[in-house]
Amino acid sequence: MSQLSSRLKPVVDSRVGNIFPAEWLPHAATWLSWPRNADTWPRNLLAAQSEFVELVKAIAEDEPVRVMAGHGEDFDAAKRSLGGIRDVEIVPIQTNDAWARDYAPTFVVDRAAGKLAALDWHYNAWGGKYPPYEDDQQVARKVAEYLNCAHVSIDLCLEGGALEIDASGLLLCTKSCAFDPQRNPNLSPVEIEQRIKCPLHAADAIWLAGDAIVGDDTDGHIDQLARFTPGGAILYAWSEAQDDPQQVGLAQNLEDLRRGLAELGRNDLLVPLPLPDPVRLFESQLPACYCNFYITNGSVLVPAYGDRKDDRARGIIAEHFPGRRTISLPSVNLSVGLGSFHCLTQQQPTI
Repeated sequence: MSQLSSRLKPVVDSRVGNIFPAEWLPHAATWLSWPRNADTWPRNLLAAQSEFVELVKAIAEDEPVRVMAGHGEDFDAAKRSLGGIRDVEIVPIQTNDAWARDYAPTFVVDRAAGKLAALDWHYNAWGGKYPPYEDDQQVARKVAEYLNCAHVSIDLCLEGGALEIDASGLLLCTKSCAFDPQRNPNLSPVEIEQRIKCPLHAADAIWLAGDAIVGDDTDGHIDQLARFTPGGAILYAWSEAQDDPQQVGLAQNLEDLRRGLAELGRNDLLVPLPLPDPVRLFESQLPACYCNFYITNGSVLVPAYGDRKDDRARGIIAEHFPGRRTISLPSVNLSVGLGSFHCLTQQQPTI
């Protein structure tokens, strides 16, 4: 046993009722949406689709994959690109955009009854930034119908990328996203926290107050800033550049993590995950971040940017996911749409 693994002990989930399982617990499938929106990728849609296909192939090595694509041209394009991959199903559900993490259901499990439920947060495209989004608003309900599971509408505007939870029920969220007046203008922070924690049966919450990384249009989703690991470590985004303007916000997030963990009497190991050097394409800096990895049943899929830190970041992540393959896959073209692997995926837990 390594020195690291001997210091870290997996936390045990003692929650009852409908629980939101940690991402590393077993999946029945992964849900994604076919990238179809030329407004999201105006100059590189085909290249983004190519990277998406490689992501789907990698997930399908470990678990079934369900890719949503509307009837007609989108469905046919997804079928041509993905139809030959084992364990990939094209599901005829229309979407506006590809960021399934944010509008597909957050799945919870009733362990006593052995049933799955699909939580449906009110979705308004990150504070109304990118209309139209009416099709995406219907996805959670349609997925619940497809799976014949309960559909639970939550009276709160939020996205799945804003939620990070461990196996004990500790929730990480950012204030800049959930407390955004374009999402929940008439609710207090206390009301918002309760409306998040209750349907997830989250035991506690730590709120980060730092800014989003450059290029992130979600107002600071947690999956770009801090991620739990099964052994009790938290990987957090960190810049190694002294003159990086992001450093103030990242330092605030680190302080919030330290304070929140101390108040809860927890000793999670806090591990910096370096941000890549600025990644630019088509005159824009992309929200490039290794925290946006996705955990499958057998692997951790890590975005790669052709950066000198790609290998080091993958190594740090691998150290905290023993027993899983840690695989870097290209993500520069997908990231032009201002997201990466975690933003594109939503896990369906095994009952």
